Amino acid sequence: MQGAQGGEQDAGRGANWPDEIKSDTIYPDSYDWHFQDFDGGLSDSIVADALVHYPAEGGNMFRAIDSLVAVLKAGKGDVHTLRFVIHLSGDRYCPMHTARMEDKGGNKVKMKWFKEETRLHTVWDTHLIESQGYSYTEYAEKLEIEYKNHKRAILAMSEEELLLHNYHFTEAIYAYQDSWDGNTYHYIYRWHIPMEEQLYIAGIRLAKLLNEIYK
Repeated sequence: MQGAQGGEQDAGRGANWPDEIKSDTIYPDSYDWHFQDFDGGLSDSIVADALVHYPAEGGNMFRAIDSLVAVLKAGKGDVHTLRFVIHLSGDRYCPMHTARMEDKGGNKVKMKWFKEETRLHTVWDTHLIESQGYSYTEYAEKLEIEYKNHKRAILAMSEEELLLHNYHFTEAIYAYQDSWDGNTYHYIYRWHIPMEEQLYIAGIRLAKLLNEIYK
């Protein structure tokens, strides 16, 4: 029997599996499912329209999510389809997965994280979350305790509102990048609470989506 930590690791692997097989030819078109990049300074109407009229470039996240959800609602698909839906639903609310085309979602923006060379995308995918030092279960419990009063409002938001929230959040990250003093502690202090709020939004909206699929 696996211990609690082993169970958490298995859950994490299942959610992260779509990242691990990006180069696998079994899913040759899945690489650009993980993002939908935007130019900076766009109007709200242009950004929101991407949910309906899928952009021709800059990723394929919204098209992929809608298509995979339709497969599951039709009673088709398999565990891999579900894994993709869970993973991409998380990516949808991660700011660097709806970031700028010009720098490939922050992948071309170099940074130092406690003297380690890294990229802006990796900071938001990994470093900022890991800086808090929680296990999966501990962090989920912490977020539920601290942000549960926001649950009703999050559930009531439309996908357009959530996308615009994430887009403006991303724009604020880019603006901060221009004035940041390079101190990692300052970066964590500025962004760890907004990051946690976004994690909570992602969790609540994933639960809502899964309830809609399997109602």
